[in-house]
Amino acid sequence: MKLISRRVIVIVAAACMGWPVMAQQAPPAAALPSTAQPDSTIMIHAEKYKFLPAEITLKQDQTVKLELTSDDIEHSLEVPGLGINGIMKKGEATDVIVTPTKTGDYKGKCGKFCGFGHGKMHFLVHVVQ
Repeated sequence: MKLISRRVIVIVAAACMGWPVMAQQAPPAAALPSTAQPDSTIMIHAEKYKFLPAEITLKQDQTVKLELTSDDIEHSLEVPGLGINGIMKKGEATDVIVTPTKTGDYKGKCGKFCGFGHGKMHFLVHVVQ
């Protein structure tokens, strides 16, 4: 009985620590990390419970700097399909350089719980040729 209890505890502990998520391989991003000079800069602000702007359009294979800032509390901008994950601190700019390699629409969200409206914080990136 003790052996079964220990196995259950280990399985529950691993699940709580995110082990199944870590064991899965993330899908390949449709953007490359870049050291190239950006062709343009887009400023993105976050505030309860929205991004301003909520949608942007980028050109395929064009390097862009996203300047991320929060106007109230800490947020983050996550766009998994493009490999974007930037912390947005109040009054501080975080620069994210991105070069999209595939066209399409990529959904983003706030990755840091920021209150009851957190789930409404959506973001959309259109990548065009």
